[in-house]
Amino acid sequence: MTSAADPRPLIGEPLSIDLLNTRWIDGDGRHDLLTDVEGLAVWLSSPHVRSALGDLTSEADDVTLERLLLARTALDGLIATLPDFDGEAVASANATLAHGWIERSLAEEGPLSVVRVDVPSWGPAWAAIDDFLRLVGERPDRIRPCANPACILHFYDISKSGRRRWCSMSGCGNRAKAQRHYQRTTKGSASS
Repeated sequence: MTSAADPRPLIGEPLSIDLLNTRWIDGDGRHDLLTDVEGLAVWLSSPHVRSALGDLTSEADDVTLERLLLARTALDGLIATLPDFDGEAVASANATLAHGWIERSLAEEGPLSVVRVDVPSWGPAWAAIDDFLRLVGERPDRIRPCANPACILHFYDISKSGRRRWCSMSGCGNRAKAQRHYQRTTKGSASS
């Protein structure tokens, strides 16, 4: 199945954040890429997602979509309650993780780690939750929502200073700068 281009405004974040960002708001309203199997196919075919999933690729079908939506709901609950985690979201994340494991072995070329899932349709969901655990283990303070209150996107701040505030400087960041400029010039001309 050939899929359409990814229409989302922010792609390329770590897999768990990328999954959260399958919903966004723009001038045309609210969007959700994962409302159907065609949207799932777009997400699964994104080069960044394909790379992050590795061997855990799955068919774009209703079962995979249902399982991915369960993972996204769990991630919503986890990210909303960082650094403390909501019990229901934890239970949901753990239920997804129960469908996969990391198989470790030693080969002549060195240690090997291979992710296994009980059925392929759990692969993308399992990988997204596992990725979130990695981010929380590394720098939970770098998992952030965009500072624009009208934006629902998230990002993982990899900047050196750790001060990133916007999902994208060219989008929400520029809008905030323009708004501040407008307020300054409006105040300046009103007091003249």
